[in-house]
Amino acid sequence: MLKLGMKPIPGVSRVTVKKSKNTQAAEQFKAPDLSHVISKPETSAMGVEPKDIELVMTQAGVSRSKAVKALKAADGDIVTAIMELTN
Repeated sequence: MLKLGMKPIPGVSRVTVKKSKNTQAAEQFKAPDLSHVISKPETSAMGVEPKDIELVMTQAGVSRSKAVKALKAADGDIVTAIMELTN
């Protein structure tokens, strides 16, 4: 992001850069004020490997908390967790 001239903003974890057909036209967007956002409590990932969580999140297209819950329900079995989330 720094190479593109973007500055890190606390609370923003993902940025989408869209390229227009007219490369000389550039738009600047400001992130919304996130101070009023109430975050959901995180599901405890104790006993679950972070790499397993990331894999389930990516393959099933779910949030971190859903991936953790599925992995715990499947006793850490990645394939079972993904299958349960995608059916």
